[in-house]
Amino acid sequence: MDGADPDLPVLLLVRQPKFIDRAAAAGIDLQLSGHTHGGQIWPFQYLVRIDQPALAGLSRHGARTLLYTNRGTGFWGPPFRVFAPSEITLHVPRSR
Repeated sequence: MDGADPDLPVLLLVRQPKFIDRAAAAGIDLQLSGHTHGGQIWPFQYLVRIDQPALAGLSRHGARTLLYTNRGTGFWGPPFRVFAPSEITLHVPRSR
């Protein structure tokens, strides 16, 4: 973050959402992550939540940091999903 303009938003792309606490402490505005597959197969999302702070969607962390976790389009292990649909997300940045 050294040299970052404090008047501009900072976007972080990181594979796993589990590092969101570090991002929030560093003053990141938005972290985009994936890796969780949205839990992929019910009820395994409960185990994934032990390791990851978010499975899917938008969440707030700290005063200014947002995290968006994408479910992804594929799968891990068995080639199916149960109650965790795949997704492709389009983010459109806009000025305030």
